[in-house]
Amino acid sequence: MNNKGKDIAEGSSSTTSRLLSPPPDHHQHRDQQHPHPPLSRYESQKRRDWNTFGQYLRNQRPPVALQQCNSNHVLDFLRYLDLFGKTKVHLQGCGYFGQPEPPGPCSCPLRQAWGSLDALIGRLRAAYEENGGSPETNPFANGAIRVYLRDVRDSQAKARGIPYKKKKKKRNIPVKANDEISNVSTMH
Repeated sequence: MNNKGKDIAEGSSSTTSRLLSPPPDHHQHRDQQHPHPPLSRYESQKRRDWNTFGQYLRNQRPPVALQQCNSNHVLDFLRYLDLFGKTKVHLQGCGYFGQPEPPGPCSCPLRQAWGSLDALIGRLRAAYEENGGSPETNPFANGAIRVYLRDVRDSQAKARGIPYKKKKKKRNIPVKANDEISNVSTMH
């Protein structure tokens, strides 16, 4: 089985970094004046994702230049990654459809989990703009991508019997300046 696409959406770096790491540079200065601090896990994953997407575009026949990339290419990439998923998504006719913990195995396909795809698109959206792309032309921010992700989320929630619940943001209730002043002035 070909594992090229599975690691990117699942956050694994093993295969992706081996496939895309540049050859060692023998002309690099050993005593660099300004060494770069190590990248955070997020930044490393974003770089791997960006490189993998670029490789995907170059592997298309004919190859697609990044400037010509649109939301259809992004959707095709997401569908390609789906081939390497690890999340069991039951089909409508499966006896386990809608059961969160099925009692036995079935032949339903493995897919990329919605959360993995959502995080991937977030990283690629940021990487596109960091690499000179305009927010107005960002194919990862296109409405078609949001619709696709919503459909994947809803269908996986139904198929797996696990309702999607949006996490509520914690609101910080600001302390009024007048309350602080009055409390301070009454304390001796």
